[in-house]
Amino acid sequence: MPDILTTATPDLMQAARQALKRYYGYDNFRPMQVDIIQHILSGKDTVVLMPTGGGKSVCFQIPAVVSEGTCIVVSPLIALMKDQVEALKANGIAAAYINSSVGQAEANDIARAAVSGHLKLLYVSPEKLLSEGFLQFLNRVNISLFAIDEAHCISSWGHDFRPEYTQLGTLRTHFPGTPIIALTATADRLTQRDIRTQLNLHEPKVFLSSFDRPNINLIVRPGQDRVGSVLEYIARHPQDPGIIYCLSRKTCETISQKLVAKGVKAGHYHAGLTPAQRSKVQEAFLQDDVQVIVATIAFGMGIDKSNVRWVIHYNLPKNIEGYYQEIGRAGRDGAQSTAILFYSFADVMQMREMVTKDVPARQAQLNTAKLERMQQFAEAASCRRKILLNYFSETLGEDCGNCDICRNPPTTFDGTLIAQKALSAVARSKERVSINLLIDILRGMRNQAVLQGGYHQIKTYGAGSDLPYLDWYSYIHQMLNDGLFYIAYEEGYALKITERGHQVLKGQLSLPLKKFQPAEKAEKPSRASKKAATVATIGTPEAQLFDKLRKLRKQIADEQGVPPYVVFSDATLQEMAAERPVSRVGMLGISGVGMKKFETYGEAFIKLILEHEGPQAAPTDSDEVLSAAPRPRAAVANQPVSDSEDATVQLHQMGLSPEDIAERRNLALTTVKTHLYNAYAKGRELRIHDFVSDTELAEIFTARTQLGGDPTLRDLFDHLREKYDYFQLRMAALYHKRLRGQ
Repeated sequence: MPDILTTATPDLMQAARQALKRYYGYDNFRPMQVDIIQHILSGKDTVVLMPTGGGKSVCFQIPAVVSEGTCIVVSPLIALMKDQVEALKANGIAAAYINSSVGQAEANDIARAAVSGHLKLLYVSPEKLLSEGFLQFLNRVNISLFAIDEAHCISSWGHDFRPEYTQLGTLRTHFPGTPIIALTATADRLTQRDIRTQLNLHEPKVFLSSFDRPNINLIVRPGQDRVGSVLEYIARHPQDPGIIYCLSRKTCETISQKLVAKGVKAGHYHAGLTPAQRSKVQEAFLQDDVQVIVATIAFGMGIDKSNVRWVIHYNLPKNIEGYYQEIGRAGRDGAQSTAILFYSFADVMQMREMVTKDVPARQAQLNTAKLERMQQFAEAASCRRKILLNYFSETLGEDCGNCDICRNPPTTFDGTLIAQKALSAVARSKERVSINLLIDILRGMRNQAVLQGGYHQIKTYGAGSDLPYLDWYSYIHQMLNDGLFYIAYEEGYALKITERGHQVLKGQLSLPLKKFQPAEKAEKPSRASKKAATVATIGTPEAQLFDKLRKLRKQIADEQGVPPYVVFSDATLQEMAAERPVSRVGMLGISGVGMKKFETYGEAFIKLILEHEGPQAAPTDSDEVLSAAPRPRAAVANQPVSDSEDATVQLHQMGLSPEDIAERRNLALTTVKTHLYNAYAKGRELRIHDFVSDTELAEIFTARTQLGGDPTLRDLFDHLREKYDYFQLRMAALYHKRLRGQ
C-alpha cells in the first residue's frame, strides 16, 4: 500500500474536492461522502451501506483518482462494469475492465496499463479475481485499495447470494496492508455481519446512510387488471423509461408481447435467454431505444441507467430487501420517479410456496417471516415509507407525503356488521372456504364452486351483494390482519375463525374497518382534457428546451456508442433547461458538467440553448468573469405578464394553492409553478409564504451562505438533503434577491 494512504491529509481532501468538480462537475459532496472518503484515504477498512442513487461509486472512485496506484473494483456483472467504465472514461478518468467479454490481446494491454500505473480503476469479476494467476498478476500492480461492490452478495442471508463472493476473504491474506471498502445498497443486520466477517475486514467503520429515497413515489394497487393498469400508466408517461418486474419468465414474455402489440417499445429479459439475447435487449434499454424492460429479478443489479423514471412490480417480491433494491433503480438522478406494486393475496400464497420449497426448515422460517413483512408493507394503512425505513432500522419523523397512503389516508367506520356477515358465512360453510369463494358466497354468485359446495343454500348466501368484490377483498384482508381469521394452508387455504373472531360474531367486540378506497389510479381523462394537458406540458418553455436537449443527448450518444445518461443525466438536462447557461462559466456551473464533459459536449449544448433562446441570450464579455453559478433566467421587474400567467396569478391571489390552480385550469403543476415564478421575477406581488415559510427561507439563506458564492440549485438541493423542491429554492432565491435590492 502506498505511503500516501497512511493519513488523509488536508491536501488529499482538497485534491478530492477538486477531483469532484473537475471530473464529475459537482461543487460539493453529498452528506456522509466526505467522512467516508476521508476514512478510506486514511488506509482503513470501510463498509458503506447507501441506497441506490446515493452516490456509493464516488466513495471509492474519488479516493482512487487522488491516490497513487490502481483501485481494483470487484463487481458481479459484466454490464455493470461496462456502464461504470464508460461513465468514468466520459469524465476523463483512466479506467478499464477485464472479464469474459474481453479478448486476450486486449486483456494483456489492460494488464500492462495497470502495471505501469496508467489506470486509476480496474474492474474485475470475483471469478476472474480468484482465477489461477490473476492474484499473482496483482502482486505486480501498485494497488491503492480494493472496492467490493454489491457486497451483500457475500451473505447467504442476503437476497442475492452469490457463492463466488464467499472466497473474497482471501484478499486480506494476499494483501494484508491494502484497505478494503465493501459497498451495498441494502443489507439487513445478518448480512452486515457476514460482510465484515467473510471479507476478514480489520475493525471496519460502518457508514450507514439514510435509506430514504424521497423522490420515489410509492404506490400499491390491487392485483386486478394489471395489464390494463400498466398500459394506462405507460400511455400517460410515453417518454419515460421504466422496468416491469415479473415472477416468471413466461409472464415476462407475455407482458412484453402485449405491450409491443399496443405500440410500446418493449423488450423482455430473463435467465432463459442466451447471453447475446440478454445483452442485446439490455443495450437497447440503456441506449433509450427501448422504453420498457419486462424482466425477472435477473435484470438490473448495478445497472447504472440514471433516468429510469418508474418501476412496476407485477408480482409481490419475496422480501423487502429485494423490493427496495429494485425500486431503487428508478430515479437515480434524484428526479421524481414512481414505484408501483400490484398486490393480491394469491401472490402471497404463490410466493409462500416458492420460498419454503426444498429449503432447510430454518431457512424456510426466515423466508416466511420476510415475506410476511413484505405483505404487511403491501397491506399498510399508514405511511409506506415509514414502514420501509423501519425495516432498515431507520425512523422517519413524520409521514412522507409521497406515497398513496399519505395522499389518500383511509378513514375508519364501524365495520362490525360487515365482519359478522363474513364470519357467519365462514361458520355456516363449516370453515371450508377460501377467501375468493367466501366473497362469491357473500355476493350471491352462482358459479360452479358455490353450487357444487351447496353454499347457495346457506342463510348468509348473498348477504353482502350490496358491496363490490374489491370492497369485500379489502375488508376480509383487514379482518385477517386483525386476527379474526387465520388461513389453514394445509386445507386448501380454508379460513378458520379465531377466538377473537367468535367474539365479534357474537357481538361481544366491535370492529373498526378502514373505508375501502381504490388504490391510486388516475381517472381516464377525456380526449379534450388529454389534449389540453399535453399541450400545457409540452408548451412550457422549460419542457420544450428539455425535450430538445434530450434529443441532442441521444444523437451524441448514438454517434459515440454510449448510453445517453453517460453524456448527461436527466437531472443535469433539467437544470440546463431551467437555468439556460450560454457561456463557459455558466455551463460549468451546472451540476454534472465537469471539465472533460464541457470540453467534449459543452459547445453543442450551448449552441442549442442559444438557438432556442434567440439572439437576446447571446453571452456578453462579462459572462466569462461571472461566478461559476449559471445565470438565472431573465427577470425584469414590471415586465408584462402573459394572459395565461395573469390568470394563474389571479387565482393565487384568490387563495388557491398551485395544486388547486392546476386542477382548476387543467394545466400541469409544473406549468402553474413556472407562471408563479415568472410573475414573481417580473415584480408581481405574490404571497411568497404560501410556498416557503419564514423559517424555511432562513434555512435556505443559511445554506446559501454556507456553500459560499452563488450556489447552483442542485448544490442547494443536495446540501439541504432534498428537503425543498426546486420551485421552493427558486422562489427563495428571488426573495433573497429582492431583499438585497432593498
